[in-house]
Amino acid sequence: MADIRKNTVHTLDITGYTAEGMGVARLEGRVVFVPYTIQGERWRVRLEKVTKNVAWGRGVELLLPSPERIEPDCPLYGRCGGCQFRHMSCAEELRAKGQRIADALERVGHVRLDLPPVLGAEDPLRYRNKVQLPVSQGKQGLSVGYYRPRSHNVLDAPDCLLQPEAVTRLRGAFKGWMERHTVPAYDEGTGTGLIRHLYIRTNRRMESLVCVVANGDKLPHGQSLVESLRRAEPGLTGVVLNTNTRDTNVILGDRYAVLWGRDWLEEELCQLTFRLSVPSFFQINRAQTERLYSVALDFAQLTGTETVLDLYCGIGTISLALAKQARRVVGAEIVPQAVADARENALRNGITNTEFFCGDAGAVAQKLGAEGVRPQVICVDPPRKGLAPEVPAILAGMGPERIVYVSCDPATLARDADRLARLGYRAVKAQGIDLFPKTAHVETAMLMVRNTGL
Repeated sequence: MADIRKNTVHTLDITGYTAEGMGVARLEGRVVFVPYTIQGERWRVRLEKVTKNVAWGRGVELLLPSPERIEPDCPLYGRCGGCQFRHMSCAEELRAKGQRIADALERVGHVRLDLPPVLGAEDPLRYRNKVQLPVSQGKQGLSVGYYRPRSHNVLDAPDCLLQPEAVTRLRGAFKGWMERHTVPAYDEGTGTGLIRHLYIRTNRRMESLVCVVANGDKLPHGQSLVESLRRAEPGLTGVVLNTNTRDTNVILGDRYAVLWGRDWLEEELCQLTFRLSVPSFFQINRAQTERLYSVALDFAQLTGTETVLDLYCGIGTISLALAKQARRVVGAEIVPQAVADARENALRNGITNTEFFCGDAGAVAQKLGAEGVRPQVICVDPPRKGLAPEVPAILAGMGPERIVYVSCDPATLARDADRLARLGYRAVKAQGIDLFPKTAHVETAMLMVRNTGL
């Protein structure tokens, strides 16, 4: 029997991946998680943490490399927690993500489908249209960048291959301003200091919107900051101060002040125009989002006669795409500002067959059902935690012919598919879309249909 204690080294074969993108091996019945490895590889692994059933290790010697292994193209890879798949080919990354979806559906949802390959991105670089950079002052000086893996320790990141070059320029100017004027970074431990995050949105027109998240209502040397940012990035359209004085991991507070320019950007998606303020939810990869919505529309099978209910509609992106092919679309969203944005976006695009309600998804659906609304199609795009426990029964009670489920977490998608199956809906097809290249995240669209005879 092997000595399975911390710091012991073992030869292990990587047989799969975790949801977080780590390689999985087995050691005498115990599961071992090993980051930055590839299925089919053999490694010498040093155990760093050992529990009764699980261990975590670090590869110290690669004995049998995978043909899918490539040299990481980022100098911060392994030290930054942003990416998990820069050490493997795009083909292996998509295969791993497809396997994650299939495993979740089968093990959690008891669903077996012939899944097509995950739709990969034409360009897996610099696709993020929203970046939130934590700011910290440490022994090595000021850091403006990303959290290290599984920690709140900020790694200074002069550049990132997931972010547009405009973000790189704005980040450099911002850090220079902080250093020149000795502007203090926020300290999570003590709750003191000022600057918490640098938040940047960009659009396809090469415009940028900057938001500084601060532990206070005022920014020292604000004019100097605006001038520095405008010099660094000609496409800058506005600089906003957000105040967050709470002891929380939530990034944005609820108070905003415009320091210069305007507090919004416009973006095009599916031949529609959306106005985005700082807190607006919008998918971070525009090109891949268009592919996702195309799949969702295909699954909805709209003919122009249907009433569609779109739950968790955000600022109305999916709702307005659906409205072009449906008779009526009713959207529901719990964030008041998002509902206001959705209504404005409908007006901006000349779409008149939509209604938007503010409230919890389940409560709005229940109210509409009580009023006699009977949608032929329901579309849901919930947060990572999936549908609340009471929602599947409410949806099934409305009797839609089809439910289109858009998910950012295969595990909660599978759980909800199982719940809906018990209520008379069966999964007939699903498609993975890689909205987040080089990371372990994957988006999935699934079609569920009502069993005949119900």
